[in-house]
Amino acid sequence: MAMQAVTLSSYYALGHISLQVVCPCRRAVRRNNNRPFIMAASPLQGDPVREWIMGEGGASKILKISPVGGGCVNNASQYQTDVGSFFVKTNRSIGPAMFEAEAVGLDAMHKTNTIRVPKPLKVGPLPGRGSYIIMEFIQFGASRGQTELGRKLAEMHKVGVSEKGFGFPVDNTIGSTPQQNPWTDDWISFYGEHRLGFQLKLAQQQYRDNDVYMKGQKLLQYMHLLFKDVEITPCLLHGDLWSGNVAADKEGNPVILDPACYYGHNEAEFGMSWCAGFGSSFYNAYFEVRFFLQAFASGSYGTYMPSF
Repeated sequence: MAMQAVTLSSYYALGHISLQVVCPCRRAVRRNNNRPFIMAASPLQGDPVREWIMGEGGASKILKISPVGGGCVNNASQYQTDVGSFFVKTNRSIGPAMFEAEAVGLDAMHKTNTIRVPKPLKVGPLPGRGSYIIMEFIQFGASRGQTELGRKLAEMHKVGVSEKGFGFPVDNTIGSTPQQNPWTDDWISFYGEHRLGFQLKLAQQQYRDNDVYMKGQKLLQYMHLLFKDVEITPCLLHGDLWSGNVAADKEGNPVILDPACYYGHNEAEFGMSWCAGFGSSFYNAYFEVRFFLQAFASGSYGTYMPSF
């Protein structure tokens, strides 16, 4: 299915939705007044990307602009300057809400000081129509395997916790499909209504697939039984962890990109594993760190650690 653009119909609402049924790529979100990446009140008349790089970015000269492949929604470029490189994504069809959401997610993960993510620097509108995001440029290299990815992800899940419950400060999207993130007290309600339930409604609306919808409703009715006696602490999730959003820097350290962040059940992070290619080294490292940290915090060191 072709990915469809998401447009902002008002300050608080997304006006167009499409159902994603393949590995997701990029995302969008409504605006939020409290985030640190504030765009200008009106579009700049020149080139706002160049102006920021040559101003707040500290560059006095842009040496080269090179396209970067791999995206399926946005155009991506490397801006090489006399003070280093910047990574820039632009989209002429979608307003700044999409990149504002990406900046909020990247910033939340960056602040955990665990796994490496590109640091967001600036979000804004393009003259006429569209938007951009400028972020840290990370030179990619060869991965040393999935063990460190599993460890670092577990550390992020442990450090990034929420006292507000399940959700996120803003709504965002997975691929180009809107993703609702209202703060919710319990995981069953959040996951049932704002993840599975919402997706089922979109499937019914777009494909008139009542059979899938009704089976999904039956699952939602009994879903609480799957989490009986399970204590769930909302932790920060990348939210879209598939192979296209995982890389390594030039030292071989894992890097995760293009988030659809929210606070949820830690194992919901593995929902895209069918197109992520995670192997036993990833899961063994993840659960070793995860269970060790839980046992250390509780004073119980006999916790069972699964082996894959």
